[in-house]
Amino acid sequence: MIALTDDQLLRYARNILLPEVDVIGQATLLASHVAVIGVGGLGSPVIQYLAAAGVGHLSLVDDDVVEVTNLQRQIIHDTSQIGIAKVASAQAFIRRLNPEVQVSINAEALTSANGAAILQDVDLVVIGTDNFASRYLANTFCQQLQIPLVSGAAIGTSGQVSSFDFARQATPCFECLYPKGQDEQLSCASAGVLGPVVGTIGSIMALEVIKILLHIGQPLFGRLLTWDARVMDWQTFNYGRAKNCPCCTETPL
Repeated sequence: MIALTDDQLLRYARNILLPEVDVIGQATLLASHVAVIGVGGLGSPVIQYLAAAGVGHLSLVDDDVVEVTNLQRQIIHDTSQIGIAKVASAQAFIRRLNPEVQVSINAEALTSANGAAILQDVDLVVIGTDNFASRYLANTFCQQLQIPLVSGAAIGTSGQVSSFDFARQATPCFECLYPKGQDEQLSCASAGVLGPVVGTIGSIMALEVIKILLHIGQPLFGRLLTWDARVMDWQTFNYGRAKNCPCCTETPL
Protein backbone atom coordinates (compact mmCIF):
# COMPACT_ATOMS: atom_id res chain seq x y z
CA MET A 1 0.00 0.00 0.00
CA ILE A 2 1.17 3.52 -0.82
CA ALA A 3 2.07 5.54 2.28
CA LEU A 4 0.32 8.90 2.08
CA THR A 5 2.33 12.06 2.65
CA ASP A 6 1.16 14.83 4.94
CA ASP A 7 0.18 16.89 1.89
CA GLN A 8 -1.89 14.01 0.52
CA LEU A 9 -3.59 13.45 3.86
CA LEU A 10 -4.62 17.10 3.78
CA ARG A 11 -5.64 17.24 0.10
CA TYR A 12 -7.77 14.10 0.30
CA ALA A 13 -9.04 14.60 3.86
CA ARG A 14 -12.72 14.67 2.84
CA ASN A 15 -12.30 11.38 1.01
CA ILE A 16 -10.44 9.81 3.91
CA LEU A 17 -13.14 10.82 6.40
CA LEU A 18 -15.55 8.48 4.62
CA PRO A 19 -15.43 5.01 6.24
CA GLU A 20 -15.85 3.43 2.78
CA VAL A 21 -12.64 5.11 1.64
CA ASP A 22 -10.35 5.80 4.62
CA VAL A 23 -6.57 5.87 4.12
CA ILE A 24 -6.51 2.44 2.50
CA GLY A 25 -9.06 3.43 -0.13
CA GLN A 26 -7.26 6.67 -0.88
CA ALA A 27 -4.02 4.76 -1.32
CA THR A 28 -5.88 2.47 -3.74
CA LEU A 29 -7.01 5.46 -5.81
CA LEU A 30 -3.48 6.86 -5.88
CA ALA A 31 -2.22 3.53 -7.20
CA SER A 32 -4.95 3.20 -9.85
CA HIS A 33 -4.63 3.68 -13.60
CA VAL A 34 -7.77 4.67 -15.52
CA ALA A 35 -8.13 5.20 -19.27
CA VAL A 36 -10.59 7.93 -20.29
CA ILE A 37 -11.71 7.50 -23.90
CA GLY A 38 -13.28 10.71 -25.13
CA VAL A 39 -12.16 14.06 -23.69
CA GLY A 40 -15.30 16.03 -24.47
CA GLY A 41 -18.58 16.77 -22.74
CA LEU A 42 -18.71 13.58 -20.71
CA GLY A 43 -14.95 13.20 -20.38
CA SER A 44 -14.65 16.70 -18.87
CA PRO A 45 -16.43 15.97 -15.54
CA VAL A 46 -14.98 12.46 -15.48
CA ILE A 47 -11.45 13.88 -15.70
CA GLN A 48 -12.18 16.67 -13.22
CA TYR A 49 -13.50 14.39 -10.51
CA LEU A 50 -11.03 11.53 -11.01
CA ALA A 51 -8.05 13.91 -10.94
CA ALA A 52 -9.46 15.73 -7.92
CA ALA A 53 -10.10 12.43 -6.14
CA GLY A 54 -6.47 11.41 -6.59
CA VAL A 55 -6.62 8.66 -9.19
CA GLY A 56 -2.90 8.34 -9.68
CA HIS A 57 -2.60 7.78 -13.43
CA LEU A 58 -5.00 8.93 -16.16
CA SER A 59 -4.55 7.89 -19.79
CA LEU A 60 -6.49 10.20 -22.11
CA VAL A 61 -7.56 9.06 -25.58
CA ASP A 62 -9.07 11.45 -28.16
CA ASP A 63 -8.09 12.46 -31.70
CA ASP A 64 -10.05 15.72 -31.75
CA VAL A 65 -9.01 19.35 -31.24
CA VAL A 66 -10.75 22.02 -29.18
CA GLU A 67 -13.34 24.01 -31.16
CA VAL A 68 -15.40 27.00 -30.11
CA THR A 69 -18.59 24.92 -30.30
CA ASN A 70 -17.18 22.60 -27.61
CA LEU A 71 -16.94 25.30 -24.96
CA GLN A 72 -20.66 25.33 -24.14
CA ARG A 73 -20.28 21.98 -22.37
CA GLN A 74 -16.67 20.71 -22.42
CA ILE A 75 -15.68 22.63 -19.33
CA ILE A 76 -12.06 21.55 -18.96
CA HIS A 77 -11.26 23.45 -22.18
CA ASP A 78 -11.34 27.23 -22.64
CA THR A 79 -11.11 29.86 -25.35
CA SER A 80 -7.32 30.06 -25.20
CA GLN A 81 -7.06 26.38 -26.18
CA ILE A 82 -9.08 26.48 -29.37
CA GLY A 83 -7.22 24.57 -32.08
CA ILE A 84 -5.04 22.42 -29.82
CA ALA A 85 -5.49 18.72 -29.16
CA LYS A 86 -8.14 18.00 -26.54
CA VAL A 87 -5.84 15.57 -24.75
CA ALA A 88 -3.17 18.27 -24.44
CA SER A 89 -5.74 20.76 -23.17
CA ALA A 90 -7.00 18.19 -20.65
CA GLN A 91 -3.46 17.40 -19.53
CA ALA A 92 -2.85 21.10 -18.82
CA PHE A 93 -6.09 21.24 -16.84
CA ILE A 94 -5.11 18.23 -14.72
CA ARG A 95 -1.69 19.72 -13.99
CA ARG A 96 -3.34 22.89 -12.70
CA LEU A 97 -5.85 20.96 -10.60
CA ASN A 98 -3.67 18.18 -9.19
CA PRO A 99 -0.02 18.15 -10.32
CA GLU A 100 0.75 14.79 -8.72
CA VAL A 101 -1.57 12.90 -11.11
CA GLN A 102 0.40 11.17 -13.87
CA VAL A 103 -1.11 11.82 -17.29
CA SER A 104 -0.54 9.89 -20.50
CA ILE A 105 -2.03 11.40 -23.65
CA ASN A 106 -2.95 9.66 -26.88
CA ALA A 107 -4.04 12.12 -29.59
CA GLU A 108 -5.62 9.37 -31.64
CA ALA A 109 -8.83 7.42 -31.79
CA LEU A 110 -8.98 3.99 -30.19
CA THR A 111 -8.48 1.35 -32.91
CA SER A 112 -7.99 -2.38 -33.14
CA ALA A 113 -4.31 -1.65 -33.89
CA ASN A 114 -3.52 0.61 -30.93
CA GLY A 115 -6.02 -0.53 -28.29
CA ALA A 116 -3.88 -3.20 -26.65
CA ALA A 117 -0.96 -0.80 -26.21
CA ILE A 118 -3.12 2.06 -24.92
CA LEU A 119 -4.94 -0.14 -22.41
CA GLN A 120 -1.84 -1.97 -21.16
CA ASP A 121 -1.68 -1.96 -17.35
CA VAL A 122 -4.99 -0.05 -17.09
CA ASP A 123 -7.25 -0.94 -14.14
CA LEU A 124 -10.46 0.43 -15.63
CA VAL A 125 -11.75 2.08 -18.81
CA VAL A 126 -14.38 4.83 -18.93
CA ILE A 127 -15.78 5.88 -22.29
CA GLY A 128 -17.92 8.84 -23.27
CA THR A 129 -17.45 9.18 -27.02
CA ASP A 130 -20.39 10.01 -29.29
CA ASN A 131 -19.97 7.09 -31.67
CA PHE A 132 -20.81 3.45 -31.19
CA ALA A 133 -17.83 2.06 -33.11
CA SER A 134 -15.41 3.15 -30.36
CA ARG A 135 -17.73 1.79 -27.67
CA TYR A 136 -17.92 -1.63 -29.30
CA LEU A 137 -14.15 -1.65 -29.65
CA ALA A 138 -13.58 -0.64 -26.02
CA ASN A 139 -16.07 -3.29 -24.97
CA THR A 140 -14.17 -5.99 -26.86
CA PHE A 141 -10.78 -4.98 -25.46
CA CYS A 142 -12.09 -4.72 -21.92
CA GLN A 143 -13.70 -8.14 -22.16
CA GLN A 144 -10.52 -9.72 -23.45
CA LEU A 145 -8.33 -8.02 -20.85
CA GLN A 146 -10.90 -8.45 -18.05
CA ILE A 147 -10.88 -4.71 -17.35
CA PRO A 148 -14.03 -3.10 -15.92
CA LEU A 149 -15.77 -0.67 -18.28
CA VAL A 150 -17.96 2.34 -17.47
CA SER A 151 -19.99 3.72 -20.38
CA GLY A 152 -22.10 6.88 -20.47
CA ALA A 153 -24.00 8.75 -23.14
CA ALA A 154 -25.98 11.99 -23.35
CA ILE A 155 -27.98 13.70 -26.07
CA GLY A 156 -30.47 16.54 -25.97
CA THR A 157 -31.86 16.54 -22.44
CA SER A 158 -31.36 12.88 -21.56
CA GLY A 159 -28.54 10.53 -20.65
CA GLN A 160 -27.66 7.05 -19.48
CA VAL A 161 -24.90 5.14 -17.70
CA SER A 162 -24.01 1.47 -17.26
CA SER A 163 -20.97 -0.47 -16.07
CA PHE A 164 -19.52 -3.83 -17.04
CA ASP A 165 -17.56 -6.19 -14.82
CA PHE A 166 -15.56 -8.49 -17.06
CA ALA A 167 -13.78 -10.16 -14.16
CA ARG A 168 -16.97 -12.13 -13.51
CA GLN A 169 -18.07 -15.00 -15.70
CA ALA A 170 -21.30 -14.65 -17.67
CA THR A 171 -21.48 -10.91 -17.10
CA PRO A 172 -23.27 -8.95 -19.86
CA CYS A 173 -21.24 -6.70 -22.14
CA PHE A 174 -22.03 -3.48 -24.01
CA GLU A 175 -23.03 -5.40 -27.12
CA CYS A 176 -25.48 -7.46 -25.06
CA LEU A 177 -27.16 -4.17 -24.17
CA TYR A 178 -26.84 -2.59 -27.62
CA PRO A 179 -26.51 -5.19 -30.40
CA LYS A 180 -24.76 -3.95 -33.51
CA GLY A 181 -27.19 -2.70 -36.12
CA GLN A 182 -29.63 -1.41 -33.50
CA ASP A 183 -27.55 1.59 -32.42
CA GLU A 184 -28.59 5.15 -33.19
CA GLN A 185 -26.24 7.47 -35.05
CA LEU A 186 -27.26 10.70 -33.27
CA SER A 187 -24.50 12.95 -31.97
CA CYS A 188 -24.30 16.23 -30.07
CA ALA A 189 -23.16 17.89 -33.30
CA SER A 190 -26.34 16.86 -35.11
CA ALA A 191 -28.92 16.82 -32.32
CA GLY A 192 -27.57 19.21 -29.67
CA VAL A 193 -27.20 18.75 -25.92
CA LEU A 194 -27.47 20.91 -22.82
CA GLY A 195 -24.22 21.37 -20.92
CA PRO A 196 -25.58 20.43 -17.47
CA VAL A 197 -26.86 17.16 -18.92
CA VAL A 198 -23.40 15.93 -19.89
CA GLY A 199 -22.09 17.37 -16.60
CA THR A 200 -24.54 15.28 -14.60
CA ILE A 201 -24.03 12.07 -16.56
CA GLY A 202 -20.25 12.51 -16.53
CA SER A 203 -20.30 12.99 -12.76
CA ILE A 204 -22.20 9.73 -12.36
CA MET A 205 -19.64 8.00 -14.59
CA ALA A 206 -16.82 9.30 -12.37
CA LEU A 207 -18.67 8.05 -9.30
CA GLU A 208 -19.04 4.62 -10.88
CA VAL A 209 -15.29 4.54 -11.55
CA ILE A 210 -14.48 5.32 -7.93
CA LYS A 211 -17.00 2.79 -6.61
CA ILE A 212 -15.56 0.04 -8.80
CA LEU A 213 -11.94 0.84 -7.95
CA LEU A 214 -12.72 0.81 -4.23
CA HIS A 215 -15.24 -2.08 -4.31
CA ILE A 216 -17.88 -0.01 -2.54
CA GLY A 217 -21.63 0.33 -3.02
CA GLN A 218 -23.48 -1.25 -5.92
CA PRO A 219 -22.09 -0.29 -9.34
CA LEU A 220 -24.37 -0.41 -12.36
CA PHE A 221 -23.35 -3.93 -13.39
CA GLY A 222 -26.21 -5.44 -15.39
CA ARG A 223 -28.21 -2.25 -14.88
CA LEU A 224 -28.86 0.73 -17.15
CA LEU A 225 -29.51 4.07 -15.43
CA THR A 226 -31.43 6.56 -17.58
CA TRP A 227 -32.31 10.20 -16.94
CA ASP A 228 -34.81 12.54 -18.57
CA ALA A 229 -33.71 16.00 -17.44
CA ARG A 230 -36.89 17.69 -18.67
CA VAL A 231 -38.98 16.05 -15.95
CA MET A 232 -36.14 14.94 -13.64
CA ASP A 233 -37.09 11.31 -14.09
CA TRP A 234 -34.54 8.61 -13.22
CA GLN A 235 -35.14 4.98 -14.14
CA THR A 236 -33.07 1.80 -13.79
CA PHE A 237 -33.46 -1.22 -16.07
CA ASN A 238 -31.93 -4.65 -15.43
CA TYR A 239 -30.44 -6.63 -18.31
CA GLY A 240 -28.52 -9.87 -18.69
CA ARG A 241 -26.07 -11.50 -21.04
CA ALA A 242 -27.47 -11.96 -24.53
CA LYS A 243 -27.56 -15.61 -25.51
CA ASN A 244 -26.09 -15.10 -28.99
CA CYS A 245 -23.94 -12.02 -28.37
CA PRO A 246 -21.02 -12.25 -30.84
CA CYS A 247 -18.68 -10.28 -28.57
CA CYS A 248 -19.23 -12.67 -25.67
CA THR A 249 -18.64 -15.77 -27.78
CA GLU A 250 -16.08 -14.80 -30.43
CA THR A 251 -12.31 -14.89 -30.06
CA PRO A 252 -10.05 -11.82 -29.73
CA LEU A 253 -9.49 -9.16 -32.38
